This record gives sequence, C-alpha cells and structure tokens, in this order.
Amino acid sequence: MHDGTSGRSSELPNSLPVTVKICGLQDVEVLKSMINLPVDYIGVVFAKSRRRIEPEQAVALRTVLFEWSTYDRPKLAGVFMNPTLEELQDIMQVVHLDVIQLHGQETAEFCKQVKQRWDVEVFKAFSFPKDETGPEADNAALKTLDAYENVVDAILLDTYDPLYGGGSGKTFAWERIPAYAEWANSHGIAMFVAGGLQPENVQQLIQTYAPYGVDVSSGVETDGVKDMDKITAFVERVKQA
Repeated sequence: MHDGTSGRSSELPNSLPVTVKICGLQDVEVLKSMINLPVDYIGVVFAKSRRRIEPEQAVALRTVLFEWSTYDRPKLAGVFMNPTLEELQDIMQVVHLDVIQLHGQETAEFCKQVKQRWDVEVFKAFSFPKDETGPEADNAALKTLDAYENVVDAILLDTYDPLYGGGSGKTFAWERIPAYAEWANSHGIAMFVAGGLQPENVQQLIQTYAPYGVDVSSGVETDGVKDMDKITAFVERVKQA
C-alpha cells in the first residue's frame, strides 16, 4: 500500500484500492484516533490557509504516525504554494516530510530540483476555476503537463480558490477528469482528485472515474474542525467503492 507512486502501469488505478489522503491535519488527538483507519497519506499545510501549521506542530504529528505499525503507517505530505528552496529547506530541517505537495505555479524544473535535493515524492496540484470548461482549456493544460513527465510522482486535480489556490471545498467539473486520467496513466503517474469531496459523493467519483487516489480536507470537517465520524465514513466509503 505504501510503496510509492511512481512507475504505475496504466491498468493499476482500476486494480488497486483507491489511495486515501486526509489533508489539513492540525490536531494530534485527531490523528491518534485515526490509527486504525486505512489511510495512506496525512497532509499538513504550510501554505497560506486557516489550516496552516508551524513545523514544530508537524513534528508532533509525525511522531504520532510512528505509533502506527510500519506496514500501515501513512506517509506525511507537506502542502506548499510557490515556496522557495530556502523555505523548503527550513521546514525539512525540522520535520522530515515523505511528500512535498506543490499547489502554486511551480515549474517542472523546480519540482525536479525538489525531488533531487530531498529524495521525496513530489505531488503537483493543478487547480481548475469552477466555471472553466471546454476542450480548449484542457488541451492547453495537458500540454503544460508534459513538462512534468518523469519529474512528479502524482498530479492532483483541485478546484481553484482565488485566495489559497486550492482547498476551496468546492467540486470542479468532474467530466474533465478522463483526459487527465488518460495522461496520467500513459505516463505512469498517479492521479489524485480533490475539491469538494465528502462521504456523500466520494463513491460516485470513484465508481465513475476510478482515480488512483482521493484527497479530502473540508469535507471531513464540522465547523472547520476535523470530525472523526466524517473521517471514518469517508475512508470506509472509499475502500468499499
């Protein structure tokens, strides 16, 4: 389950259980309560966000992850938006991240430098304005993606938020997914879908589009706080799907 995301064959997204990433964790006690759930990635946010945490908080969360058994231990992903290498270095010196997830306008060359410098998985998010549709937009975006071949381990599709880039809690036009899934499969790169997912709609997404993974944050919160009932329901419905 935790063998990395690169080198996937084009048939694997349909033959393996869907990978689950719970993002925006801040609370150690919530993470401790998740120890029996089959979660693959835990995300912590260092980008501008109401869920942003300090590196020292991430260290505390990572310590909790080591209470999992080795086989079931989720990987820790740090979410950034247009960071400098120096900013990443400052955080990596404090907390060892397994994944660096980039949500801004980071170039393929920057992603390559990140991967080479820290030997981490690199996820690159691509955010869609909610009302932006049409093959022209997708064709332009897919051409942009080609530069990231052999550079990133996963792409993550999210709804664009004008303030934070992603993490809007709103769905984008899901019918756009197949073009990106085809690109990801043909290049051996994992594809995660985020944006507006919640326990009530995640099975529909999986059964219709069969992504490699799903990423949720606000969809498992109540009044802005992670809700264990919602987290449990979300994970169970993903694995059932």
